[in-house]
Amino acid sequence: MTTLALSDSWSMLGRHLQRMRHAPGLFIITMTMPMTMLLFFGYVFGSAMVLDGGGNYRAYLVPGLFAATAVNGVLTSMLASAQDHQRGVMDRFRTLPMSRFAIPAGQTASDVAMAALGFVPLALCGLAVGWRVEGGPAAAVGAFSLLLLFRLVTAWVGHYIGLVVGSEEAAGQLDASTFMLPLLSNAYVPTGGMPGWLRTVAEWNPISALVTAVRDLFGNSGPASHASWPVAHPLAASLGWAAVLLAVFVPLTVRRYGRDAA
Repeated sequence: MTTLALSDSWSMLGRHLQRMRHAPGLFIITMTMPMTMLLFFGYVFGSAMVLDGGGNYRAYLVPGLFAATAVNGVLTSMLASAQDHQRGVMDRFRTLPMSRFAIPAGQTASDVAMAALGFVPLALCGLAVGWRVEGGPAAAVGAFSLLLLFRLVTAWVGHYIGLVVGSEEAAGQLDASTFMLPLLSNAYVPTGGMPGWLRTVAEWNPISALVTAVRDLFGNSGPASHASWPVAHPLAASLGWAAVLLAVFVPLTVRRYGRDAA
């Protein structure tokens, strides 16, 4: 990567952070939505949840919500990309002498920065409802690093989808599908009670590997089925999924941005 591309990416990062500063409502939602989901799932659904071994469901839920927040990069980047595309912002950028890589790189980097801030209130709320980091400081740093890596990955995926759909309305319609992804995993409930076919699908969902790896690193390992390879080797599977998705979507996004300019 050239020095010019890095400089342009840094400039675009500043632009997206400035845009967030001028949208306080979006910033507040980013900070509070994970906490709202924790309280809702933890106390509304949690009253009916009984884990094998009698564990605390809210403590089981917190790592899953961390992972769901990381995966939410698909939605936020998709909406921002589609908005810029529809309003002609990207057409203006294309007239500037800047690297094609800089536009998506700056957006995805800003998305990761906002996600890192969003983890703080969720962690504090999790500690208040009984979640604890039991795997040690180094493992906890590894867990948060893995979460931010996945936020970066899903932000690139979302940026590409936003370029493809090209409109805010279409991107908004895809909102529900991104919300469903964590539901079809072990983020909120163990997969052991699912029907066999659904259990296999859920365990091969990349989110399940991420959730299991994060739980292991935090020392929160709960009831989980190790029938499928990604759940039995969650850290290796998570890093593998991240590498594959980045290898696919980074060049696709840069190529799509360049093709739209033609």
